[in-house]
This record gives sequence, structure tokens and C-alpha cells, in this order.
Amino acid sequence: MQISTNDFKTGLKILYNNAVWEVVEFQHVKPGKGQAFVKTRLKNMATGQVLDINFRAGDMVDVADVEERRMQFLYRQGDDSVFMDLETYDQVSVTAAQVGDAARFLKEGIEVTMFLYEGRPLSLVLPKAVTLRVVRTDPGVRGDTVTGGSKPAILETGAVVQVPLFIQEGEEVLIDTRTGEYLGRG
Repeated sequence: MQISTNDFKTGLKILYNNAVWEVVEFQHVKPGKGQAFVKTRLKNMATGQVLDINFRAGDMVDVADVEERRMQFLYRQGDDSVFMDLETYDQVSVTAAQVGDAARFLKEGIEVTMFLYEGRPLSLVLPKAVTLRVVRTDPGVRGDTVTGGSKPAILETGAVVQVPLFIQEGEEVLIDTRTGEYLGRG
């Protein structure tokens, strides 16, 4: 299916240079001289690369038929991560490159949104926040909590985040998956 560049919307998935791209931003530009064009910012769904591209107004582009599925993370197998489709119970193996930075917060049983193109995984989106257990952190020094300081903590997934001084080993903490910041106790 094709769509005119005049009909671009944020979140639209298109095929460009043999890859699937998501329209992050777009703006219709009508210069005083010359032809109108659509200034876009595209994000590669597989690699995360961001490009600024100008299309002529009215050009036709192919729409990518990207499927959005709810998946549950099961386990790691070597460098790959195995997910289960929550509707069909099919298992999908995803490479470390496709998981990307999200691997820092992948805990067994967590539900994610996975984008697939022609049955192949493109990328995944974690929930906005996850609850993880602190595996290792230095004990807070008595009296230091007044300053509002922080210390590094290693979570059960191996991620290292900054937490307040009063957090101890074994506690569960709520972490923002987009920024890696501590949000509160879990």
C-alpha cells in the first residue's frame, strides 16, 4: 500500500531504503520559491538510527505493514532472548542487537510490546517502569541521607543505577526504563 507524503502522521511506519522507518516528526514546508516539501525525522525501527529526510510534497511512499504484539520475556539463550506471544503462545528468539539497550531491564515474566515486520522482530518497547531487586549496593552511611545523595546499585538484571543512600540490598526499586532513573521503592 502506498501513501502520499501529504498524509504523513507521527508514528506512521514506512519503507525507505529497504528498511522500516517510523515517522517521528514531520512538517509541511511551502517556500516562497520552488516546490513544497515535507521535512521529516525518521527512526529506523531495527537499529534506532535517526535521519532527517525531505520528501517532495505529494510523493508516494510504501507503508510498512508492521504488526504490534504483546510478548512475555521467558529467558536468555546465549546472546539471544526468547519471548512468547501472549495470544498464540508461539516463541520468538530475538538477537541482542534487536533487544538493544532494553536488555538492561529485561526480567523473566515481564510483558513487552514487540513490533514485527513480515514475521521478523524489529524492535521492542518495555513498560514505562519496572520493579527490580537490588542485588548489590554499598550500605548508606548514617547521617548522609539529609544531603539527598545517591549511590550506585546493581539490579537483578545486571543494570547499574543510582539510588538514594537509604536503599539496601534485597529491596525492590521502581526504575524508569526510558531514562534508567530511580522512581521509588517497588
